Amino acid sequence: MKVALVHDWLVTHRGGERVLDALCEVFPDADIYTLIHRPGSQSPAIESRRIFTSFLQHIPGIHERYRHFLPLMPRAIESLRLRGDYDVVLSSSHCVAKGLRAPAGLPHLSYVHAPMRYMWDLFDDYFGPGRAGLSVRAAAHAVRPWLRRWDRASAARVDRFVVNSHHVAGKLRRFWGREATVVHPPVDLERFTRLPLEGSGQGGYFLWLGAFAPYKRLDIALEAFRELGAPLWVVGTGQEAARLMSGTPPANIRFLGNVPDDALPALYRDARALIFTPEEDFGITPLEAQACGRPVIAFGRGGALETVNTRTGLFFAEQSPSALAEAVRRFETWEGGFRPEDARSQAGRFSRGAFQQAMLSEVESLLRVARKSTPDARAV
Repeated sequence: MKVALVHDWLVTHRGGERVLDALCEVFPDADIYTLIHRPGSQSPAIESRRIFTSFLQHIPGIHERYRHFLPLMPRAIESLRLRGDYDVVLSSSHCVAKGLRAPAGLPHLSYVHAPMRYMWDLFDDYFGPGRAGLSVRAAAHAVRPWLRRWDRASAARVDRFVVNSHHVAGKLRRFWGREATVVHPPVDLERFTRLPLEGSGQGGYFLWLGAFAPYKRLDIALEAFRELGAPLWVVGTGQEAARLMSGTPPANIRFLGNVPDDALPALYRDARALIFTPEEDFGITPLEAQACGRPVIAFGRGGALETVNTRTGLFFAEQSPSALAEAVRRFETWEGGFRPEDARSQAGRFSRGAFQQAMLSEVESLLRVARKSTPDARAV
């Protein structure tokens, strides 16, 4: 089948782009449509495709400042025109990708990582007091009603939704009034299971890994470990780096910056536990840590409840330094009964192959329905 893949932007290679990479394997002849593309930023499977971009691509400095252009993104995604004869549109959406206007009669399946979280339930995490300057906060409040109306209206143009977790399925029900099938995203388990379980956890440090985005709540981990004095290694960077890294960090906290992918398995394996502070819609890092045989100390809401169980981790009930610090103290006792093989077994439920087979089945099912229907009978 001929597939048009749609993705929000191709600037960094994180969880959403790993999903796109897996979809490229399933549909080897697919073209990609996206708002902007930084050449060389993606995997070979993505970079080798025909990639079509929007008018935003031509704005000087867009790859560094694309978040500032959020109000233009709905118009930009709707301006994209498909340049081929396709059987189906498959969007990978966490912002506006699902809003592409497919030609009448062309079925559209959208895999949703999350609705526009910074305009819905996590608005204050991005634009609340202390999170942004006064002018940015005022602008966000001004455009929020319009962006939410557009988000809901563009969702009505999609024929079928698939989401990465039951947590996100609930959000689609609340925000868009749409039902969705759950297909957990792919985790590249093979590179994390190559290392033996023997001797894991011997590095003596706790590990935090992710983008320095407001909702990731790295600030909670930093404050908790300042109090605890236990070693915390932090991997990543991002928009909040200057604020979070200001001043001289305590001797027990190490900022490692971005780490090459091939170095991550050993970092996970040698950690005592992964510290997972966000309310994530799914969250791949807890599964990577478990694939390496390591437990997770996670905020007990969102996708972590679907990927971590009581044999493979501990939960803390509120996003506060004190709650996390208390969980780390509990971990000191809990750790003695932990078995690395339980963690690896739990991660094995979320393989890349399982995701690819499920998504192929979803696309084929949509096509069967579309072939039995006339365009007028389908929601547009």
